Amino acid sequence: MFEVRELNVGYGQVQVLWDVSLKVQQGEIVSVLGPNGAGKSTLLRTALGMLRPMETDRANSITYREQRIDGLPPEQIVRLGIALITEEKHLFPDMTVLDNLKMGAYIRRAKEKRGESLGVIFNLFPRLGERKNQMARTLSGGERQMLAIGRALMSSPDLLMIDEPSLGLQPLLITKIFNTIKEIKEKGVTILMVEQNVYFSLEISDRAYVLENGKIVMEGRGKEMLDNDHIKKAYLAM
Repeated sequence: MFEVRELNVGYGQVQVLWDVSLKVQQGEIVSVLGPNGAGKSTLLRTALGMLRPMETDRANSITYREQRIDGLPPEQIVRLGIALITEEKHLFPDMTVLDNLKMGAYIRRAKEKRGESLGVIFNLFPRLGERKNQMARTLSGGERQMLAIGRALMSSPDLLMIDEPSLGLQPLLITKIFNTIKEIKEKGVTILMVEQNVYFSLEISDRAYVLENGKIVMEGRGKEMLDNDHIKKAYLAM
């Protein structure tokens, strides 16, 4: 469904990603794990067209459903069925929860299903239904993360990319968010997730990649990687 091949990305003269390749099959949850500064967010931003690959002698490419999307503007990529929830979330603080959600349904196919999508989101996150007339700036951290996920789902994506869904959340909310991500997968949405919480990520992922110093150093099945010695020592303090 989605493939990155030999991707090189940098900021100015500073290269961040080096020959990164990965695949996401339809219906999977795929995690990209790694320490801060490894290039995980850069990977997602490049996939959505917010950054451009570097020109190298390598065959840089990003494909979605066998169509090249590297070089396309973000709004065109979203129309193809990809949504990104950034680490910063970028909500509209002085708009209500409901209006924030409606802003996610600006493309044609999403507008046609807006009512249905709102019902799905309020079912996933009953708290958002309770808070629908509140300003987004009044929400807690967990509620803001719910709203960011909900707004992305309003675009009716087939591929949802999520950057650090558990960042800054309390343990009980982390469990809730990861359970919700599994529910989203069960509704037919494919998920590519960047996350530092290695244990929770691998528990729900079909497959995972480890990105360190801008390079893929390991890949494998999700739960099986929990038994890997490098994962245990570097990320699980075991």
